[in-house]
Amino acid sequence: MQLSGYRFGRVEVDGVPWREDLWICAGRTGSWRRKEGHWVYPEDLAEVLELLPETVIIGTGAFGLLRVAKETEELLTQKGIELIVLPTKDAVERYNELALKKRVAALLHLTC
Repeated sequence: MQLSGYRFGRVEVDGVPWREDLWICAGRTGSWRRKEGHWVYPEDLAEVLELLPETVIIGTGAFGLLRVAKETEELLTQKGIELIVLPTKDAVERYNELALKKRVAALLHLTC
């Protein structure tokens, strides 16, 4: 799957526009709801982790306001999954680079 056209509140997945936070992994996409608005906790990754990604990329929004909880980092480390945390514009670019080489999950916060 290819990501493109990111701007505040919007991204395209294979040319189809999304206007809500989303996840992408293993040729699938879905809406991404979190336990607590601007924090990412382990349970916020449950659906994606079932798809066994080698790398998880979290897009923290246009201004980087989304935060990853320490326990989320620890869970991914325990599972041997690489974590990359970037502003969403950079996360989109990184996903497109890595998805050609390995199984990558992107979880993208599209606004702030």
